[in-house]
Amino acid sequence: MIQEPVSPRPESDPAFEPEATRRESDVTESARANRGWWDRNADEYQIEHGTFLGDDHFVWCPEGLDEVEAELLGPAEELKGRDVLEIGAGAAQCSRWLAAQGAHPVALDLSHRQLQHALRIGGTFPLVCADASVLPFADASFDLACSAYGALPFVADPVLVLKEVRRVLRPGGRFVFSVTHPIRWAFPDEPGPEGLSVSASYFDRTPYVEQDEEGRAVYVEHHRTLGDRVRDIVAAGFRLVDLVEPEWPDWNTSEWGGWSPLRGSLIPGTAIFVCERG
Repeated sequence: MIQEPVSPRPESDPAFEPEATRRESDVTESARANRGWWDRNADEYQIEHGTFLGDDHFVWCPEGLDEVEAELLGPAEELKGRDVLEIGAGAAQCSRWLAAQGAHPVALDLSHRQLQHALRIGGTFPLVCADASVLPFADASFDLACSAYGALPFVADPVLVLKEVRRVLRPGGRFVFSVTHPIRWAFPDEPGPEGLSVSASYFDRTPYVEQDEEGRAVYVEHHRTLGDRVRDIVAAGFRLVDLVEPEWPDWNTSEWGGWSPLRGSLIPGTAIFVCERG
């Protein structure tokens, strides 16, 4: 049962600074680490980014691309009555927008704490705490699925997740997901000029891991090249129908981690994959 959040939870050790490294991290370790990280950091994340995301907007990425204009799931008027699964929903902002269009969303997240924020904001749709690689739904349960920076960047086996999404979609169903643009892995994750020079190999797939003093991962992010992403989509049985690389708009003066107007005007920060189930 999802309970409303009370007061922000302090870190177990405020002085702890994880060690950043590049090393292998399997499915189990990645899931455990990222569940813990999002539970610990959900409060800070919602405080820092909640205003930008809004309570009931569907924002695909730090560039600010909104589903109202993008219509990657289809025209808003055609969403009414559709069953939609949001994966990596966080505080379920996208699901709240979908519900306002008359859709029937289900908001799923690995992090219990993120879903507590979804409950705090409110909504009448289901909240489900589960791993995206083992979706707790029957085959062909949904017409559409979406994920705005949820799950895919953090899993060791993206094909497993994609196959699960395909399984729960009805024939002809659409899955749209956004991730960090793969080219960003060759650059430092910095919003300023220091983030404009290549510092690593784009082809190095070794995961980025933050670990504690005993070498246990506390955060993991996985890199896939653009070609890897396309091959993963095809291997899972989807058809790729569009690849969107949002340009940085003039109105957006915000910085979000390594995303900024400076970098956004020169190199892509987000890749959005539009897939359909055969």
